[in-house]
Amino acid sequence: MFKEIQVIRIRKPEKKIKTMKIKLIYPKWTKLEGQTHFNLPPHGPVVFAATLPDYVEIEFTDENVEPLTITDDCDLVAISMMLTTQIKRGWEIAETYHSLGKKVIFGGISTMLHAEETLQHADSVFLGESEGRMEQVLDDFRKNRLQKVYNFMNNRPDIALVGPARRDILKSELYYHKGVQMVDLFHASRGCRFSCYPCAVTYLGGREFRPRPLDKVIEELETIQNNRLFIVDNSLAQDTQWEKDLFREMIPLKKKWCSHTIEDKPEVLNLAAQAGAWYVYQAVFDTSDYIKDRIKMYHDYGIGVEGTILLGLDNQTEDDILRLIDFLLEIDLDLAEFTVMTPFPHTKAWDDMIREKRIFNFDWNDYNAGKVVFQPKHMSPERLQELFYLAWDTFYKDESQAQKMFKLFRKVIEKEIEDGTYRSRRQDLADISFGKKVTRGS
Repeated sequence: MFKEIQVIRIRKPEKKIKTMKIKLIYPKWTKLEGQTHFNLPPHGPVVFAATLPDYVEIEFTDENVEPLTITDDCDLVAISMMLTTQIKRGWEIAETYHSLGKKVIFGGISTMLHAEETLQHADSVFLGESEGRMEQVLDDFRKNRLQKVYNFMNNRPDIALVGPARRDILKSELYYHKGVQMVDLFHASRGCRFSCYPCAVTYLGGREFRPRPLDKVIEELETIQNNRLFIVDNSLAQDTQWEKDLFREMIPLKKKWCSHTIEDKPEVLNLAAQAGAWYVYQAVFDTSDYIKDRIKMYHDYGIGVEGTILLGLDNQTEDDILRLIDFLLEIDLDLAEFTVMTPFPHTKAWDDMIREKRIFNFDWNDYNAGKVVFQPKHMSPERLQELFYLAWDTFYKDESQAQKMFKLFRKVIEKEIEDGTYRSRRQDLADISFGKKVTRGS
């Protein structure tokens, strides 16, 4: 266990600090086979960039949309990793920069989940949230006393310090698919009061709902030129009054957005629809009338639903999964995303399965929620993998994932035309998908 860092207030020097150049990198990862591939502008790096002092010049590369050119024309390299499937690539990048004599600091969600291993490839790892912390880190770097670990995991900053993300570091034209801009990512809160079995959020952000001040939220939303957003909060369904206040404040902005769960209370759904709710992610964990009724209620308010279906939980038999697949065809989901139960470090699932010696694969590249890396309780790993593919094939048998996405996309266009916010696709990027030339029919 890493020792926590106490905040040290550094007196600002009277003379201007020399500009520092940081190369900020978001490593690539391999997308799941057979699924429609989209690259969204990453959220972690732009939030981190907003915490850096004014004297820092940032050069950012998202390896998922452009090649990484490794040069020695920077002072410090920062690698931001969100997914477990990014970490081996992140380590590889660090070793290359080390060969050029550059120091490398790691941060982000998967750095926190894999800190001990990452430390073997890093000059420093940053754990926790970076608001109000980076002056200290960079002062240490300039004075050649960069610490191996900056641990703020249980010493979280005031949520009011979270300012507008630095979306200006993104090359926005790389996040278009055939002229259509991808959604921008945004967050209105941190932490989660729920503690779900396969989830690491309470370890990462604390088991406490921490909403940003609404005026700060709206201030940032007003700076985002993109009319379509993904609100990436762990769950918006944590405080009914806050939820209603948020949606009420968003109505004049006329944004269109998707998010994780929102409450199915009529007054909440009514405000969400007025605020531009496009679709929500809904966990489908059983075949109950509750799930069916909840999805119908979303649709009654004009809100689409993408079902998120987790396969391989200990309470699921093979018959349970087959029934669940059939059920999905009955409940009018707009989209469905299937994942295999994956025991990520610092989750209850990981603790249980390590203790029971059920994890047989520790190759982090395979921790993509599409490969079985553990021994399920009621079937073989091979059978669970077959059921995962069966679920995808069955749900998209009559309409492909791309076709269902298009229908959901058409709904948002209709809403935008209705309220006068529709923007036509960029014709100059009509033959470009995420920075690469493509043919119109592909």
